[in-house]
Amino acid sequence: MKLRVVQKSKSAGDDYWDWDIHFEGEESDLDKVKYVEYILHETFPDPIRKIKDRDSGFKLETSGWGTFRVYFTIKLKDGREKEDALNISFEKIREKVIEL
Repeated sequence: MKLRVVQKSKSAGDDYWDWDIHFEGEESDLDKVKYVEYILHETFPDPIRKIKDRDSGFKLETSGWGTFRVYFTIKLKDGREKEDALNISFEKIREKVIEL
């Protein structure tokens, strides 16, 4: 099973960025995911966020001014889980293949 984590961003002005991170893959693979838990930089309000919205690809949307590493745990419906991370980049789309 493979999923691709994708991070996109858009300038909001004054070196501030609106950005999101989500997962893409085969419909049958996304259906196996129960939720994704993201761990953002400690300066974010509620830096640990659990996203259960399968239809959005477990998308997290937020904004900020500095780059950092987002840690995440993909929790599958069968009890397995996968931990990984992605460096946030505001200048280009970032993506990474995750094998479960």
